[in-house]
Amino acid sequence: MGGMLAIDLEGGRAAGEQFLDRLRVAVHATSLGSVETLCSHPASSSHRQLGEGELAAAGLTPGLVRVSVGLEDADDLVEDLAAAAG
Repeated sequence: MGGMLAIDLEGGRAAGEQFLDRLRVAVHATSLGSVETLCSHPASSSHRQLGEGELAAAGLTPGLVRVSVGLEDADDLVEDLAAAAG
């Protein structure tokens, strides 16, 4: 597999944080140099110091989750991401 995608969740920062808490297959991390699927929520991690206006100026939304797809079974990963999205 492999690749990057972004998911813009309704509900802002709280929705992004809840999404990460619900993951079971993907890993909540910015980078591990590994083959697992990694998910990050810039509004609560790398860009947490920014307000909503500053996030928007940087091209980010409060509900944005970045996903770096790893080598897990595609069906397992799709199921995990769908369940985490609620």
